[in-house]
Amino acid sequence: MRYNIVRDHHQTMCSGQSSLESFMCHLKAKSSGAFCLKIIYLSFCIYIDSPPLTPIVTCINNSSDQVVWYEMKGYEQHKRFNTSHVAVIVIGIISALAYRNTCPPKPKLCGSSGGPPVSGPRVVLRDGRHLAYNEYGVSRSIATYKLVFVHGFGSTRYDQSLFHPEVFEELKIYMVTFDRPGYGESDPDPKRTIKSLALDIQNLADALKLGSKFYVIGYSMGQQGAWGTLNYIPHRLAGVALIAPVVNYWWPSFPTNLTMAAYKLQPRQDQWAVAVSHYVPWLVYWWNTQKWFPGSSVIAGKPNFSAKDWELIAKRQDQGSPTPQPTPKNYATQQGLAESKFRDMIVGFGKWEFDPMEIENPFPNNEGSVHLWHGDEDMLVPVSLQRYIAKKLPWIQYHELPGVGHLLPNYNGNKEAILKSLLIGEY
Repeated sequence: MRYNIVRDHHQTMCSGQSSLESFMCHLKAKSSGAFCLKIIYLSFCIYIDSPPLTPIVTCINNSSDQVVWYEMKGYEQHKRFNTSHVAVIVIGIISALAYRNTCPPKPKLCGSSGGPPVSGPRVVLRDGRHLAYNEYGVSRSIATYKLVFVHGFGSTRYDQSLFHPEVFEELKIYMVTFDRPGYGESDPDPKRTIKSLALDIQNLADALKLGSKFYVIGYSMGQQGAWGTLNYIPHRLAGVALIAPVVNYWWPSFPTNLTMAAYKLQPRQDQWAVAVSHYVPWLVYWWNTQKWFPGSSVIAGKPNFSAKDWELIAKRQDQGSPTPQPTPKNYATQQGLAESKFRDMIVGFGKWEFDPMEIENPFPNNEGSVHLWHGDEDMLVPVSLQRYIAKKLPWIQYHELPGVGHLLPNYNGNKEAILKSLLIGEY
């Protein structure tokens, strides 16, 4: 991979020739305020024409500021910035404005000097990290069904989205929730992947002696744990439910026209935030903390919920949020944003090690089941993508709920339906 920089009609090469940082070193040397503003302006103009679903690198002619496009993987070269069909990613160039600010501060580890205290139980994982957990329902010793719940973006082990006391007692359900790595009181995992999270879940289940098989339920961004266990440890699963699962637009099985249409349904600032997470993950921290442009609306606490979601929140304000978290303020991110929310963005929207739509049926003899629940008014995750997944994986039992948004478990009756369909086949 080579990055050409045209300067005074002579071509020079960035040292290394294989790293975006090598390319950036030249920009850093030339990054006057006016020059950077021109780049930003051009970036927005290009992005309006075509969202960045194909990686492109910008090369600058310093004498005329003429922009020429070169695709990173060596396809067509000579595409101009005003070509409407060119999908571009030039966000990395903006880091010339704040190159030193792309590196986040080190996380404040729980239990360490100057870090937050450890207030609850934790298990030690295979690599020495700690995973904090919380338990709901009946005792493990008398439980008929044992569940592992994987919380969503910005949430914690105190997420009670699926806790239904009456159903838990009726069916003798035990549920363990845990702070995903970097959240709450679980140690960060800078090398976190979909596979590592699946192995964390397996380690947790074994440490708590949940048995040879257990159920996994992943809500929203917690789908990383659900898809990961389906792919990496299917032999440990009794059943799986995905609730309003966040979708990665770059899963290979998705048709480009489908993901393009779904991508454009998102607010412009979220399109940018997702693209940064995928193409230039080392820029995620700066992008979501700088003040030049709006970062992710979800990280900013203003998610693109549906009108009914907001109505649901308003109705329950006197009782707490729809996912009660009786925890200190900022508990979820108390160790830092970099290894909690920002790492979630990088892992969730980065390049996965596998394509979920190529997973084989883990229960060929119907000894278990997999369910996918989604509301047709979910504004965070377009329903069209879930319909395609259900079509590609016919062994998944797909439940599409009319008039329901992203806060799906909190609509009346849905908790019971999710639990009983997974555990006893009733819906």
